[in-house]
Amino acid sequence: MRTSEPTLTRLDGICTFSRVTEEEDRVVRIGVVAVTLLLAMAGSARAQDAAAGEKDFVVCRACHQIGPGAKSAVGPVLNGVIGRKAGTYPGYTYSDANRDSGLVWTPEELDKYLASPQTVVPHTKMIFPGLKDEKKRKNVIAFLEQFGPDGEKKQ
Repeated sequence: MRTSEPTLTRLDGICTFSRVTEEEDRVVRIGVVAVTLLLAMAGSARAQDAAAGEKDFVVCRACHQIGPGAKSAVGPVLNGVIGRKAGTYPGYTYSDANRDSGLVWTPEELDKYLASPQTVVPHTKMIFPGLKDEKKRKNVIAFLEQFGPDGEKKQ
């Protein structure tokens, strides 16, 4: 087995040098490539969730709009909903229960709400029975997270 030139291998306040074998060098290179691929796949999985969420959002479209030009309908516009205080979209008439809930729509809070709106906010106007499939809820939330308050997709 051949060794390379002396290489810095540890920094514990004092630098130490040792020789790195070709095998050790190969293992490190494979590790770097593997981590890079995993990070790339994690990013594309998120994009797939948002794409699936757009399809899962079809049940929400009966009452809600999102995107450029969205208007309040049976329910409020969902542009920029992630991070927004519940009951605050301008021009929409919310139930007292929703407006006074004190909730902020974080992904976690929205996940609970989408599972069972009446459980999270009793007496809300939202009569939707809930989206029971956890994966679909996560997908819908990933879809919603793409949109800023202006309805444009975030870059």
